[in-house]
Amino acid sequence: MSQDEVSRVRVRDVMMNTYAIVEGLTTVAEAVAIAKQRQVKALIVNKRNADDEYGIVLMNDIAKKVLAVDRSPERTNVYEIMTKPALSVSANMDVRYCARLFERFGISRAPVIEDGKVLGMVSYNNIVLNGMLRD
Repeated sequence: MSQDEVSRVRVRDVMMNTYAIVEGLTTVAEAVAIAKQRQVKALIVNKRNADDEYGIVLMNDIAKKVLAVDRSPERTNVYEIMTKPALSVSANMDVRYCARLFERFGISRAPVIEDGKVLGMVSYNNIVLNGMLRD
């Protein structure tokens, strides 16, 4: 192997395996409870069928679209505030390209997908703390 191949860090090497998938009909109140319990900062919204795409809800979506506008978390469903389709990344993507993608689209985290299934979540924090300065 060349030195370049040895030093290449992939998304799968830095991603977090902890994530939570919720259904679109989950209430925001239930979603917050799940996020607290699982200690995650974003929730992946499940596909409704094979032809659908994953969605994502970040805690700042809840703050801006529910809390700040005084909507009821018990009467607001996740599908009403989610971003869909979620911009996802391949587990085999080089972390440098992942960081560029995040910058280009103004996001800070994304689901990691392989063969149409969620493997984990990756964020700027994961990339910087785990992807740089590898031996």
